Amino acid sequence: MRLHKFLAVCGIASRRSAEKLVAAGRVSVNGNVVSNVRRGIDSEKDDIRVDGKRVEPQSKVYIMLNKPEGYLTTMYDPHGRRVISELVENVPQRVFPVGRLDKDTEGLLLMTNDGEMTYRITHPKFQIKKTYHAVVSGVVTDGAVDKLRAGVQLSDGVTSPAEVRVLSYQGSNSSLEICISEGKKRQVRRMCSKVGHEVLELRRVAIAGVALRDVAPGKWRYLTPEEISKLRELVSGCTARGGDKQDR
Repeated sequence: MRLHKFLAVCGIASRRSAEKLVAAGRVSVNGNVVSNVRRGIDSEKDDIRVDGKRVEPQSKVYIMLNKPEGYLTTMYDPHGRRVISELVENVPQRVFPVGRLDKDTEGLLLMTNDGEMTYRITHPKFQIKKTYHAVVSGVVTDGAVDKLRAGVQLSDGVTSPAEVRVLSYQGSNSSLEICISEGKKRQVRRMCSKVGHEVLELRRVAIAGVALRDVAPGKWRYLTPEEISKLRELVSGCTARGGDKQDR
């Protein structure tokens, strides 16, 4: 098994975060600090350590958090701002977020120690769907919806086609449901702004078919066996864009 995958399997970090740990010189194999995150290791024989602590597989845990506005999607902030780790302090296992939500965005945030699942849900090439409900300024026209569905030009590229529908009109504002399969920074807000509608409220309601339910803002619960099975079935069968199975 490659080193970064082993660290993910053990719940130390996602694959991309594991690369940062190795680059920082915090990972050793059999007493030697390593620099190649993709080097092969024997998980039964090799002594793998992070910051001097031996790494061993742990049981997987999957959590659904209803993130309120005002919290950063990180486990620690050097400036003392509110972070999501404050909301899951009573979880016995070490968990980390599956992707991110902006500070001003609320709703569904999955958390786990399953680095492999995190990688497959968050990497854009697997095109895992995330669904948002947004309240935007103005009355959204069919033309604006068509533009969002087709993809809009942002500073970091054209967005992939999105699934968009108008849920309701609220006076001079509109409520939209937007489903995307990529994760550009503040993407939904920027998409809506590009077609002339500022996002006033934004809430993520589903990831990979798992919907936010039975969780009050700021609270969490374990995923049900059925929800875990749905995620595992989806990510085990997902295919990278271009038709190549992900095996790195």
